[in-house]
Formats: sequence, structure tokens, C-alpha cells
Amino acid sequence: MYKISKSLTFILVTTLLLITACSKSTKQETQERGATPNLEIVSPVSDQPFYTINLPGELKPYEEVEIHAKIKGFVKRIYVDRGSFVKKGQLLAVLEAPEITQQYLSAKSNENKYNQEYLFAQQAYERLKNAAQTGGAVAEIELDRALSALNGAQAALEASNAQSGIPAQLNSYLRIVAPFDGMIVERKISEGALVGDNTEELFNLAQTNKLRLTIAIPEKYSQSVHKGMKVNFTVNSIPGKSFEAELSRSASVIQKDGRALYTEFDVINSKGELNGGEYAQVQLELQRSDETMWVPASSVIHTQSGTFVLKVDDQQKIKKVHITEGRRIDTLQEIFGMINVEDKLIKNASEELKENVVVNVSALN
Repeated sequence: MYKISKSLTFILVTTLLLITACSKSTKQETQERGATPNLEIVSPVSDQPFYTINLPGELKPYEEVEIHAKIKGFVKRIYVDRGSFVKKGQLLAVLEAPEITQQYLSAKSNENKYNQEYLFAQQAYERLKNAAQTGGAVAEIELDRALSALNGAQAALEASNAQSGIPAQLNSYLRIVAPFDGMIVERKISEGALVGDNTEELFNLAQTNKLRLTIAIPEKYSQSVHKGMKVNFTVNSIPGKSFEAELSRSASVIQKDGRALYTEFDVINSKGELNGGEYAQVQLELQRSDETMWVPASSVIHTQSGTFVLKVDDQQKIKKVHITEGRRIDTLQEIFGMINVEDKLIKNASEELKENVVVNVSALN
């Protein structure tokens, strides 16, 4: 019994040594042939998917202006205050400047004087003209003299009207009116204050029923901006509520400061929910202008010498192709390089796979 067990043990050990030797021989033979078995091959996909990015934005009044006094004067009366809603042309304040008023009254007096002289000259000419219809009643030279007086009176009246227009225009500047519908954001004057002559503004007026949402879109996304694109945004002051806006205008030029494309989206704020001046968190749904190549993210290799994918050529050899990465959506990576949809790429690439290694035909999928 002891002898049989000893013999069996010897046979088992010998068999294991032979199996190990065969395994090493097969592995060595495979390495010598340069073959890489069991590689999964995929083809790039040409697609134009939508993708979402989040950017900061700023809400601004659609129109905003600082209202100054054109002429120097004292504030006589103020009709609005901070927070007042006003209509275009509404009177905001009245100034008083006695010298402007006196100039205006003097000009109007001269205008009335020359107007009366013109009417008198016109009547005199008409009477002589009617009388001249009777032969010999009026000398021809008298009629010419009356016509000359009429023309002179008309010229004097027109000059007076032009002269009175200047103080009349200056007098109109004493009435401060709203240039558009909006809200008084600031009032910086009080009654009796001397204003004008490069002093600070009287009021700050902003249009808040319509706002501008300004977004700086980074250069790498600028080609995805298109007419009619919409965005959703939120503001910290109204958590949980989303607003929508549509692209209204774009500079179409990448700005040097920040290397971004500045865009504006008009926001209707008829309910007054938004204040203007807030920061917004904007969600944009973008799409490339043309289709691009997409591969599994596992196909991309990052090395110190660059970024690559591994392509299998017609001789079933591995070739490195330099690429540039774009967007990543889930497990797919956008790539740019000498790649087309007919190429065969290694799905799970790694630096251990060397160029010119032959891939077994059976490994192709």
C-alpha cells in the first residue's frame, strides 16, 4: 500500500511539472508572435447630441439712465421719490432759474411785437392792392413800397421767432420729465438744491418690467449659440422657481477680456417678480453646429506625450492616433482628429498595448 501511494505521488508531480512547462511555452510562443488576444473593437459614432452646461448670468434693467439737469437752477418742486413708478413724459421735478424765465418772457414780447408789425404791413399792402385796381388811384411805387415793408416785417418776425426759440428751449429744460416708463431707483436731490453745471444726477431711472439677462459664454461653446435658443435660470431670491428666456442679441465676436461671447436674453417681468441687478444661475442646452466623432471614454489614452486612441488598421496592427478631447456625455467622449466612422478602435485601450502589435482576427467584434 505504501509503495502504490508513493508511485502515485510521483506521477502527479511529474504531470504538474509538464503542464506548467507547456503553459510557459504557450505564453512565450504567443508573446514571440506579438499577438494580443481578446480585444474588443468599436467604431466611432458621428452624432450631434444636445448637452447641458451651467453658467452664471446677471439680470439688468432693460434701460437705465441717470437724469441730470441741463441748465443751472434751483429745485423748486419734486414729484417723485425712490420706488415711484413713472410713465414716459411724466413730470419728475421743476427747476427755477429767474434769468432764463426773464429771457424767455423778453423773447416772447419781441415776438408779439414783430407779429403785430407784420399783420399791420400785411393789411396796408392788401388795402393798397385793392385800391390799385381802380386806375390812377394808387401810384405803382406806393404799392411796391408797401410790398417791401411787408417782406421786411415778415423777415423780422421770422428772426424774432428763431431768437425766441432759444430761451423757449432753455425754459423747457426747467421741467424734468421721464424719458421712458420705469421705476425711480434713486433720488439724490431735495427742494432748494442748486443743480446743473456738471453736478451729480437728480434721479436714477430703471426700466424693470423688462430685463436683460447677460451671459458670458466661453469660447469653446460659442459655436453652439444660435438664434432662438432658450435658457432656464434661477435666482437666489426666489428659490425653487425657474424662469425662461430666449436669445435676443449676441455680439458675435469673442471678447478679449475673458475670451467669451457675450449674449443677452430678454426677460419679461410684467409681474415684477424679479428686481433686476440679481445674479442668476443659468442652464443652457447646447448643440454643435456640425456632427462630431464620439467614442467610449475607455478608448482614450492620456499619456505625457499626448492624448491618443488605438486604431486597428487593415493588417490588424495597432496604430496610435493623436486626438483632442471635446465634451463628455455619460460614458461617451467627443474627439477631434484623423478618425472616421469606418475606423476600428480598441474599446478598452491602455499604454501597455504597443504600436504594430497584431490583433487576432477572432478578437474583432
